[in-house]
Order: sequence, then structure tokens, then C-alpha cells
Amino acid sequence: MNEHATISKAFRAAFPVTLPILAGFMFLGIAYGVFMNVSGFGAGWTFLMSLLIFAGSMEFVAVGLLLGAFNPLGALLLTLMVNARHLFYGISMLEKYKGTGWKKPYLIFGMCDESFSINYSAKIPEGVDRGWFMFFVTLLNHAYWVAGATVGGVLGSFVNFDLKGLEFVMTALFVVIFVEQWMKQKIHDSAVIGIAISVLGLILFGPDRFIIPSMIAILAMLTLTRKALERKTAEAEEGGPA
Repeated sequence: MNEHATISKAFRAAFPVTLPILAGFMFLGIAYGVFMNVSGFGAGWTFLMSLLIFAGSMEFVAVGLLLGAFNPLGALLLTLMVNARHLFYGISMLEKYKGTGWKKPYLIFGMCDESFSINYSAKIPEGVDRGWFMFFVTLLNHAYWVAGATVGGVLGSFVNFDLKGLEFVMTALFVVIFVEQWMKQKIHDSAVIGIAISVLGLILFGPDRFIIPSMIAILAMLTLTRKALERKTAEAEEGGPA
């Protein structure tokens, strides 16, 4: 099979499995683009941020960082904490990304929650190149997000009604992701850990300072309990004791 046929076959296999992501990313992307416009950023900035950052929830957070006081260290720490889960994603994908050649840097850059979920669990059809399949899953999801955000950025210029409070879309995004993950998982230990530590952090540090220490504590706790949580999840999936 020549290279063109290999690439074409991989694209045809990857595209259908990304269609559910297309619907979600277009909706959230448009909301993000409108939010950017309302916050004072033009469609060009929306396009560049969605293209170069590609970290959904962090892109919403970045709007506040750009509009707030200059604090690069705080921005760095907040970014690391918000996207700390990608540390575990990366470890999980070490074997799968082996042998992907020049595609590997882009696969690492574009590994969002949805792309990780598909590439980690997908049953790649026989005869389809694994590297190209994962590349197109990542590329298509990236393209969906950029397209949605850019459309929202353009449409935001024509919205003539009061959009005060649209920033709540970020909160809604986190709630939707949390509920979706809660419903998918049989074991909720990690979610309970996150909630408990966040509430404790809120009590100890107050609403303006609790996010970073809470995220550090959550990351540390999940790291310490990772093997136990993985074992418990595996037992639940196999129908064994929870």
C-alpha cells in the first residue's frame, strides 16, 4: 500500500469516531469565541489562541489572566494545575506514541481530553496505520475547536444584546465535564477526593486563594493513591468487588 492510500485509509477510519467531538467542540468553541469578543478580543486573537493554546478550559481561564494584573508566575502555576491531568495522559500514551516519527510532537501538543480518550481506547481497524490514525483524530479535533472558536469570534461582533454574565460558560463547562465523567465511572473515589480537598482549601484559604493550593494537594493525593485507584477501577470494570 502506497503512502497516499495509507493516509487516506487512516483518515477515513478516524473521521467517524470524531463526529461526536465535532458537535461538542463547535458549540463550546462558538461560546468561547463570543466570550472572547465580549471581553474585548477580536476574531484574530480568538483564532490564534484556539490554534496555539488548544487547552479548552485553560483558554477560558486565559481571558481573565490577560485582562488581570501581569503575573507570569501565577499564570504558569495556574496553567500547570489546570492541566495537571495531562501528566497522567502522557504517561499512559508512552507506548502508543512509540514509532510515530515526526507526528509525535504534534500528538503531544494536541492531546486534549477527547483525543486522549479516543486514541487510548479506540480499536483501530486492521490495516490502518496506527500513527496516522492517531494523528488524524488529533488534527480533526483540533480543527473542530479552532473552527468553532473562530466562528464565535466573528459572530460576537454582530451580537447586539446584553451578554453580561456570559463568562459563566466556563463554570458550566467544568460542571458538564464533571457530571459526564461522574456518570461514566463506576468508582468515584478520585472525584470525591477532588471535592473534599477543594472544599477544605476554600475553608482554609478563602475564595480568592484556594485554587492553586487545592490543585497541588489534589495532584499529590491522586499521585499517592494512583495504584490503589487503578486497581479498584479495574476490579469494578471486571465486575469484581468495588
